[in-house]
Parts: sequence; structure tokens; C-alpha cells
Amino acid sequence: MTVDMTPASERAALENLLEAQRVGLIRKVEDVDDAAAREAPTASSLSLLGLLKHATTWEHRWFEVVVAGRLSPEGWPEVVPEPRDADLAVHDDDTVSGWLARYRDQIAASDGVIAATDLDARGARADIVECNLRYVMLHMIQETARHAGHADIIRETLDGSRGI
Repeated sequence: MTVDMTPASERAALENLLEAQRVGLIRKVEDVDDAAAREAPTASSLSLLGLLKHATTWEHRWFEVVVAGRLSPEGWPEVVPEPRDADLAVHDDDTVSGWLARYRDQIAASDGVIAATDLDARGARADIVECNLRYVMLHMIQETARHAGHADIIRETLDGSRGI
């Protein structure tokens, strides 16, 4: 992916930056085997696979639930999994290929919400948080960038690979 350094609009800039962060996270995970992706080799408990699951979960929650008002299959926010960071937990049946496919599918669904929604449009779930699409996009740029950075450190620790 090439970053457009001269976006024509605020929307194009937000879409471009969000996509760049998503691609950065995917690049850190996509060629790692399942065993390595489950490892938490730093002082934190984060793993590449856990970060990918987390990114997928919150893409769905922010864009489809908060912005678009769609129901969440796990019942969030009415049902909050225990422990609170359960979306970072990696299970035996979790695989890199499976979660990459889910993440890419979720990105497509999120992009559909983005394309159909004005930046100033209020989220459909004000009972969760009062915000507009612009805020959600900025928040997801920041969060995805943070987790791509975590993934970069984990990946360097695993195999010396550097750079997003």
C-alpha cells in the first residue's frame, strides 16, 4: 500500500491513515506461524495473534455497533466478556490465517460503514458513547497504530524483523 501524501479531502486523509495502520498490523502478523504468533515474548502478555483478534473485535464494535447500530454476535455491550480483555486471549483453535481472514472481512465491513456515513453523523449507539464517525475514525487510527507498534516490538523480539 502506498500512502497518499496529498489527500484531496479530510475523508480521504482519514481513510488513508486508517488503512496504512491496518496494513502495518497485517504485515507484522501475516507471515508468522501460529506457534510464534501465540508467543508473548516481552514483559507484557501481548501476542501477535492476540493483537489481531483485538483489532478485529474493536473494528466491529466501533464501526458496526457504535456507528451503524448493528447487533454484535457476542452481545456486546450488554454482555461484557470476563476477563475484560478476553478479546486478547489466544485459544488453541485460533490461527493466523483464520484471524487474518476475519480481520480483512471486518475491514471490508467497516469500510462499508465509513463509505455510507457522513463524518459528522452521530453514532447510532449514543447509549454507549456519544460520538460521530470522524471521532471513531481518529480513535481507530490511534488504536490501530498503537497496536501495530506493539506488534512491531513483538515481531522484532521473535525474529529480529524490523519496520512496519
